[in-house]
Amino acid sequence: MTFTKPGQLVAAGLAAAVVVFLLTRLMYGELPPLPLLAGATLLLIALVDVALAVNMRPRVKRKPGTEPVDALTAARAVALAKASSMAGAIMAGVWVGLTAYLLPLFGTVDVARSDIAAALVGLVSAAALIAAGLWLENSLRNPDEPEEPYEDEE
Repeated sequence: MTFTKPGQLVAAGLAAAVVVFLLTRLMYGELPPLPLLAGATLLLIALVDVALAVNMRPRVKRKPGTEPVDALTAARAVALAKASSMAGAIMAGVWVGLTAYLLPLFGTVDVARSDIAAALVGLVSAAALIAAGLWLENSLRNPDEPEEPYEDEE
C-alpha cells in the first residue's frame, strides 16, 4: 500500500466540485436550506483520526513503555486514514462546488447567505478531516521503512 499522494486528493476534490456545481445549477431551487452545521459531522471523524494518531504514533515508533501495535490493527488504521483523507477531499470539493454556485447569488437570494455559511463550515470540517487523515497515515509509517521509494515502485 502506498501513501496518499496530494494529486489523488486534488483530483477527487476537483471532480466532486464540478459534479456538485453542475447538479446545483440544475436543482438548487428544489433543495431545502442547508443546516449551518451540516458539514460539521466530518469533525467527529477527524477527532477519531487524531485520537488514533496520538495513541498509535508512540507505539509504532516503539517508544519505551508502550505496547507494540498489532499488524492487523495498524492496517485497519491505515485504511481509515486513507479513507478519511479521500472522503475529506471529496467533501471539500462538494462544498467548493456549492460555494462556487452560491457566490453570485449572495446578494440576490436570501437563502444563499445561510447556505454559504453552511458551506464554509463544511469546507473547514472537510479540511480538518483531510489533515487528520494524513496525520494518522503519517503516524503509522513503519520506522524501519526507507524514506525514499525503491526505483521500481515509481
